[in-house]
Amino acid sequence: MVGLLACSCGQKTVNNTTVSERYEQVSPDFNSDSAFYFVDKQVAFGPRVPNTEAHRACGDYLVSQLERFGAKVIEQKVDLKAFDGTILHARNIIGAFNPEKTDRILLFAHWDTRPFSDKDPDEKNYHTPVLGANDGASGVGVLLEVARILQEKAPDLGVDIIFFDAEDYGTPNFVHDIPSGEGWCLGSEYWSNNPHVPGYKARFGILLDMVGAPDATFYKESISRQYARGIVEKVWGTARDLGYGKHFVDKDGGGITDDHLPVNENRGIPSIDIIQYDLSTDSGFGWYHHTTKDDMSNISKETLKAVGQTVLEVVYKEK
Repeated sequence: MVGLLACSCGQKTVNNTTVSERYEQVSPDFNSDSAFYFVDKQVAFGPRVPNTEAHRACGDYLVSQLERFGAKVIEQKVDLKAFDGTILHARNIIGAFNPEKTDRILLFAHWDTRPFSDKDPDEKNYHTPVLGANDGASGVGVLLEVARILQEKAPDLGVDIIFFDAEDYGTPNFVHDIPSGEGWCLGSEYWSNNPHVPGYKARFGILLDMVGAPDATFYKESISRQYARGIVEKVWGTARDLGYGKHFVDKDGGGITDDHLPVNENRGIPSIDIIQYDLSTDSGFGWYHHTTKDDMSNISKETLKAVGQTVLEVVYKEK
């Protein structure tokens, strides 16, 4: 994950603890045990850095799971150039549900992990790949459980789940002679200019990034508000209705370069980013972000449930 989160918190407060007594959930129940399993399964492959065996094996697993859950699977295999000239054999993985429907919703996350632990407190670990339990696997794990549920009960609209590759291969902090930020979000940048369906459109898109940490809080990210304010309010309002207000905080946050940016700018699909904002750190990221400590100890079933149920409810409420 890239960029710097800076919170510009507003003053509005809401009841963050109770479900509205008048609200009736319309979506199937999200199984957090299943989502946790999907996260753990990815992490067990090791760091999913492009051009590695773990990356290939995990990619095959993601394809097989989407197919098992009844999706029409499309793979975009493309060579992309990293910040340092490395050619990345990238693989965007798309699962289409109800592919015959023209009215669609887009859900997405990145599945690759960072080749550098460039925020690790020990400089000796700078060139150690990140395991990426939260930064990568958490969003994918939630969406795999969403895919499983979509097979059991089809929503009224078509749904596309995309696992973007080569998101996290940007310029590391220890490199100073290359422009900062270069090389991020390569897979989504490619797809946004070369969609799997010519002229692809969707009502809206939801990106999940770092959505598994214990007691994680999600503020209203500024690029999301710029391009898709109505979708932000739809998602955060749904979370409050379901009783997840302690996670989906009704305050504005800072902006971040993430996979939703090219989807908004290049494809014109109003898309938002559900991404953790950690008030306990200067960066806004978890203390383990881009270090060797981004492991399964940073994954909470409660948080996976809050995010997954909210996303499901948004999808199944659409008519």
